[in-house]
Amino acid sequence: MTKLHLLKMSNLYAPTLKEDPVDAELNSHKLLLRAAMMRKVAAGVYSFLPLGFKVLRKVEQIVREEMDAIGCQEMIMSIIQPGELWHQSGRWDDYGPELFRLVDRHDHSFALSPTQEELITSIIRDELRSYKELPVSLYHIQWKYRDEVRPRFGLLRGREFVMKDAYSFHSSQESLQEHYDLQSAAYARICERLGLRFVPVEADSGQIGGKVTTEFMALAAAGEAEVVHCTACGYAANTEVASAVLKPQIYGQPDAQLTEIETPIDGSITALAELLGISEAATVKALAGRDAAGQIYVLLLPGDHELCELKARKLIEEFTLLDDEQISDAGLIRGFVGPVGLPAGVKIVADQSLQGLERWLTGANKDGYHLAGVACGSDFEVDIWADLASAQADDCCPECGTSLTMERGIEVGQVFQLGTKYSDSMGAKYMDEDGSEQPFIMGCYGWGVTRSIAAVVEQHNDEAGIIWPLSLAPAEVCVIPLNIGDDEVEPTALRLAEDLLAAGVEVVIDDRNERPGVKFAEAELIGWPYQIVVGKRGLAEGVLEFKTRATLEKSTLPIADACQAVVDLVLAERQRYQ
Repeated sequence: MTKLHLLKMSNLYAPTLKEDPVDAELNSHKLLLRAAMMRKVAAGVYSFLPLGFKVLRKVEQIVREEMDAIGCQEMIMSIIQPGELWHQSGRWDDYGPELFRLVDRHDHSFALSPTQEELITSIIRDELRSYKELPVSLYHIQWKYRDEVRPRFGLLRGREFVMKDAYSFHSSQESLQEHYDLQSAAYARICERLGLRFVPVEADSGQIGGKVTTEFMALAAAGEAEVVHCTACGYAANTEVASAVLKPQIYGQPDAQLTEIETPIDGSITALAELLGISEAATVKALAGRDAAGQIYVLLLPGDHELCELKARKLIEEFTLLDDEQISDAGLIRGFVGPVGLPAGVKIVADQSLQGLERWLTGANKDGYHLAGVACGSDFEVDIWADLASAQADDCCPECGTSLTMERGIEVGQVFQLGTKYSDSMGAKYMDEDGSEQPFIMGCYGWGVTRSIAAVVEQHNDEAGIIWPLSLAPAEVCVIPLNIGDDEVEPTALRLAEDLLAAGVEVVIDDRNERPGVKFAEAELIGWPYQIVVGKRGLAEGVLEFKTRATLEKSTLPIADACQAVVDLVLAERQRYQ
């Protein structure tokens, strides 16, 4: 066990800030700066000050313990990676401008690591030969670099960050699935030990690759991702991939005839619904786009839903929406596009939720007009039925039919089943039982160490400052002597701090010659979980004041019993995070 040392505020480099930094938007960004946890170096780049560094190391240790517990072995890999490895995988160009690239004096290309699939695959490719050596699971905790176009929100979208990434190599899908499940369970335990309210969700694999992946989302209003989840059966997914059951409505009667309606509006679904006095769900939205070859598509979905462009791009190669000029060039009228009377050659893709809906209300492909009573199959034909819409609150769960709940989330971790994406492209093979070469089956498991610090603060704060869970706090107990220089107060506070330290409690003592109000305000801002106040009045009465940061509850403790009472409380609280 690491030897504990008494922290003294008089020696501690912790320059707190009274005001919110002007460029900080989120609570976590503001508070981590104000509480002297970190300082900005450049856009998306931060230095960790002593208090923040202690928190960072605690997060790393929790992650390390959970990885070690499932047999994942720690190593360390280089931040600088040869460009040739990225060319082998095909990602040198595919990764795009987020990849930091550099050239050395010998004109060799390198990349600053945003992730380590290429490097770990090259290591295993050159070292591991037989199925008898599988499975293997390795991880490291390292700085990563991504040249974000808009670094913002402090640690949530940075250009330099700490990540734990693990990689596993297998000879069968069954072996990969077994380890994938172990990693997923470990990630859930990490969330619990960090004090995070979280949900694992179905997700998209993005640039990493693979078909099976799960994101671990810390639920917070500041999250950039939208998550739908079912409180009845536990189904959860990022809205980009969620397969919710939508509830479109019929406009008019099921047997209504095709009718042209004059609609002198700006063409928006909201304006159409207001004009006709109906729900947006009773309209059909039409969006125009094209593929890599220039083929024009009209995409139809319920009017109360938005198109999920990720779903569209998976369905249609290099799909992009048309701008106003391109819509006009394609012979379409912005705001009044519909499936009846489209120009020749235009293909129709409709959201699967519209299948079976007897009559539709759509654009008439005529400026200022819509069509009611449109019947699929007689008035037009759909070329492709697909899942196009982004899921939203009150859609039905695809598993049990219960209405879904929507929340925003911060992605703190993600696990992937990569399959043979990298082993195929990089020629990483082993010899199987029959003596034939086979590509390694791979898994990848990433955890955002610095990002999870911000997620914790987003969930654990109030108007006064940070409320650290005991597992992450820079120190567990802060002893605050009110009268520095007093012959009784200061020695009592120091003796109590040393007794707590000897009992294994992490202690900081605010021994600065500052006003009590300053000490109390900074204790709240920094977020020490427990505070013990030592003052002349309390000593005269034989008691110390005790305060819990999470609840702001105050109580008194007899001086003789204070140390043991606090030790017992801290030990019991630690159990919550084990």
